[in-house]
Amino acid sequence: MNIDFNKNNDGLVPAIIQDASTKNVLMLGYMNEEAFLKTNETKKVTFFSRTKKRLWTKGEESGNYLHLVSIKNDCDNDTLLISVNPEGPTCHKGTDTCWAEDNEPNFGFLSQLEGIIAKRKRMSEVEPELREDKNSYVVSLFDAGMNKIAQKVGEEAVETVIEAKDDNEELFLNESADLLFHYLILLKAKGYSLKDIAEVLEKRH
Repeated sequence: MNIDFNKNNDGLVPAIIQDASTKNVLMLGYMNEEAFLKTNETKKVTFFSRTKKRLWTKGEESGNYLHLVSIKNDCDNDTLLISVNPEGPTCHKGTDTCWAEDNEPNFGFLSQLEGIIAKRKRMSEVEPELREDKNSYVVSLFDAGMNKIAQKVGEEAVETVIEAKDDNEELFLNESADLLFHYLILLKAKGYSLKDIAEVLEKRH
């Protein structure tokens, strides 16, 4: 790996730390060549502390190590992207990240959709006359109960299979979206989320 440690006068390059599983950015540190070599040797991320003027292995005092998975160099050879498996919180303040964010998996729009479904579920627990949206389809499913939700998943699964046998891509994609949407509702009704399913798949892998 060709890293330009001499690009800056201090001999340091930024090291962006990313969780290997969630892909969340955990922190930013700096490495010189010695820190880089020690990280590769020990498989625990080691930085150069600009305040202490020495090498320091993340977790050497707290035990919250960053276990190395991989290191990538950027196009200018002066910034590192380090993939890790964190052991405990990353920030010295006790939070998962140095931005005080939870290190939870994020599935993009699907996570946003899960949030909307969760809000609709909470709405279903409110008296009908006090609800903000009295015509919500999702709320009506939660009102109808588990049997109705499971039935809808079964119906959408059958329709998806039928469209899979034909050549109409638009219909197939729409039925697939309906199936996934109703499956997310079923997961929430059972008290689970995509995170729980991902964990099962990871264990099988």
